[in-house]
Order: sequence, then C-alpha cells, then structure tokens
Amino acid sequence: MNTDILQLQPQSLWKQFSALNAVPRPSKKEERVIAFMIDFAKSLGLVYKQDAEGNVVIIKPASKGFENRKTVVMQSHLDMVHQKNNDTQFDFNTQGIQMKVEGDWVKAEGTTLGADNGIGVATIMAILASNTIKHPTIEALFTVDEETGMTGAQNLGNDLLTGKILLNLDTEEDDEICIGCAGGVDVTAKRSYKQEMVDETKAAYKISVKGLEGGHSGIEIHKGLGNANKIMNRLLLDAYENFGLRIHSLQGGSLRNAIPRESDAVVVVDKVHQQAFETEMKLLSDLIKAEQQKMDPNLKIDVVKTEAPQKIMDLGVQIGILKSIYAAHNGVFRMSPEIKDLVEASNNIAKVIISNGTLQIECLTRSSVESSRDDVANSLRAAFELSGCEVAFGGEYPGWQPKRDAAILQLVDDTYYELHKERAHVMACHAGLECGIIGEHYPEMEMISFGPTILGAHSPDERVSISSVQKYWKLVLAVLENIPEES
Repeated sequence: MNTDILQLQPQSLWKQFSALNAVPRPSKKEERVIAFMIDFAKSLGLVYKQDAEGNVVIIKPASKGFENRKTVVMQSHLDMVHQKNNDTQFDFNTQGIQMKVEGDWVKAEGTTLGADNGIGVATIMAILASNTIKHPTIEALFTVDEETGMTGAQNLGNDLLTGKILLNLDTEEDDEICIGCAGGVDVTAKRSYKQEMVDETKAAYKISVKGLEGGHSGIEIHKGLGNANKIMNRLLLDAYENFGLRIHSLQGGSLRNAIPRESDAVVVVDKVHQQAFETEMKLLSDLIKAEQQKMDPNLKIDVVKTEAPQKIMDLGVQIGILKSIYAAHNGVFRMSPEIKDLVEASNNIAKVIISNGTLQIECLTRSSVESSRDDVANSLRAAFELSGCEVAFGGEYPGWQPKRDAAILQLVDDTYYELHKERAHVMACHAGLECGIIGEHYPEMEMISFGPTILGAHSPDERVSISSVQKYWKLVLAVLENIPEES
C-alpha cells in the first residue's frame, strides 16, 4: 500500500479505507470482512448484531446533547467487484488491494479499487470510531453480496433496525442526491451441444478482444462503451459466413454488473482460407477499432495462430447461437420519458462461455419500470430460445421509487446548499441500490443516497477523487448534526 494515502484528508476516513482494503472481500465470500467488522465493533466497545445472511449492524449511542434526535441508519455494502487487467498478477481471495495516489485520485495497481462501496464503509467506520463528531444514535448497517445478487438486502433481518432515516452512501457523483434507482433481473441462457472432431485440413487461431474501458453496467451503460462479447460475436459471425469458421471454445466477460472488457476464442478455419481469413479479420478489426476510438482508445483485437484443438462445436448450434447473440439487445433499451437523461431500461450481455459441450450466456437487465424490465427480459428469452437455449430469470430485485416530498431529501438538499451555495442535482440513477429492497423490510423508513465522485467503477480503472471525498465528508457530518429531534 502507498503510505501517502494515510496522509490524505480526512485522515480518519482514509485510515479506515486502507484497513478495509487490506481484507479480501469478494461477493459471496465475505467471511473475513464480516469478522473484520465484528472485531472493529468489539475494539470500540460497541454493541453489534448479525443476521443469518451475514449482514452486520453496529450501534453507537448519540453524542451528548443529541439523545433526542431521530436514530439514523447509515448503510453501505461490504463486498466489492473483482476485476483486473489480463497482465496483472493478483489473487482477490488472498491479497489486499494495492493502492496509489495520482494527483487528485486514489487508484489501484491494475485492479478494481473497492471505493464502491468501501468509501461508504470507511466513512461509517470513521464516525463510529470518533469521540468528537456530533451525531444522533447511529445504527450502522453493513450488508453483504450487493454486487452479485443483493442477497444481503433481500434477506435482511426484519428486527435489526429501529431507525426511520437511512443514509445510503453508495452513489458516485459528489454533486448528486439520489432518491431512486433501477431494479433488475438476471437472464441466463444455457444449452448443451455435440462436438465434432477436427481434421488436418483445419488451421487454428486464438482471437482476443481486450483493452476495452469496461465499467459499471448501470451507471455507464449509456456511454457507448464497447462490449467485448458483442464485438467477438461480430467477428465470429463474419468469419463463419465468409470462411466457414468453427468454434472450439469462447470465454468472454466475468461479472453481470460489469461491461465486459475482454473475450477470447479458439477457432478453426480451412487452411486454404488462412490468408483471406487473416486479411478479413484485420480489416474488420480496424473498422471496429475506428468505431470505438473515442470511447475505447486502447481496444486491441489479436488474431494469432495456435495449436489445433481436437474438437469443435456442432455447426447447427454454432450458427444459432451466433445469430442469437447478434439479435440479443445490449445497451440502452429505453430512456425515461419522465426524468431527463435517465436510462429507464437496459441490458448488459455480461458473460459468454462455450466449452466442452456446454454454453452459457449471462445478462443483467435493469429498469426503473417493472413492465419495461420484463419486456427486455422477454426479448432476450425469445432471442436465445430460438437457438434452443433454456432461459431462466433469477436474482430479481425491485427498484427504489422516488419520494420528492421526503423530509430527509429537504434536509440533505438544504445542507448541501448551506455548504456550497448552490443546489445539488436531485436525481434517480440506473444503478441498483439496496434502498428499494431495504424499504420492503422497513416501509416507514425515509431514504437518501449520496457519495463522493468515483469513476470507472467495476473496472480496473476505478478511481476516487480525493477532493471529492473531502467535500462529501463535510456533507455527511453536517447532515448528522442537522438530524431533527423525535416528534
């Protein structure tokens, strides 16, 4: 770890973030970070609770003079997205994040940083550890598995919390106050296929798509960022139609909520077509790179000879699946007619695996409107069922419906104005936040979400602005100091 981080302001927050980032915390494997949070509570002599799902609540009594203020739930999630560059040697299961300071930014060495949502967690930890910050009674809620299913929030214990105000610290622009978000559903297509033997008339190639920017499949889905799975599919279908290309294997993408940055395929073509195939792939690759130059300037497409595999995919299934992926929607499906510049519905073709007689395609469909979410999901199901896939929906979670008359919105908005003499942007986001799910467990709770500026979330380019964290920290403290008394 770069020790310069410990000198950043506010030091109490960065100290906690550094300690947190030393703990491996992949989604669905949060045992170590849960233990870390419980040890943290014990070290402070604070009461804590844990539900069956692994969510942790740490309770801190009110500061002197704030005993009659409303109890506040401060909430962030413990897990982080694991993405790394292909040339980065790193084990997320055993290593802590290696951080560095570059100008106004804290970044990681070739991996995701974990600022999403580690800055929120560290904020709450710094407040829990402080003897000087003024605040009402705090119920600090740390949820698990937000990034790969939101199962922590979905299975949240209904007797953990008493507070009627929730501050979610999981948005990523320091001039925004979020009051709503999209819901989502996982769409998974699977099927088996027969394999055929490869004869000596075939030449083998490895095709690699890499260097894409990637990013958050909700917040950044509207930017036109390249999707490695769609780009690879375009290359493969073109080469099949022109040269009879056959697929041995394919691995593209990793996580549903990350726009896929890389895809690798092993394929064969007739040796008599090698030169023409290489020429066509070069021309098409150059065309795709030109199309993506502005958004993905580092895109690389490599087509290199490799050792011939023994088996290839059944031709009929190959044709069907390439056409299904081509037809399947990726990106923005519909913009909101009610909220300016808000994506209403979208889909991310996140992961494609073809190997040893089985194939699987994983998508994350998001929408702030349930009917349009279902419309996108059904369009995907239709596309994949046409190629013989079995399609399942899962991991469904609700959106968070905006309440513009909520008292907590007025408080945070006015506090922001008092600090900065300008109004924050009150908005809804296309990401999935846990507020809607928590609201199903605690329907009387008023909720708001805000955070510092974090760019490139869910990608190895993730970075958090140092000056933005300072700005956000002042807002958090001012909001806590302005929480009203119980009526």
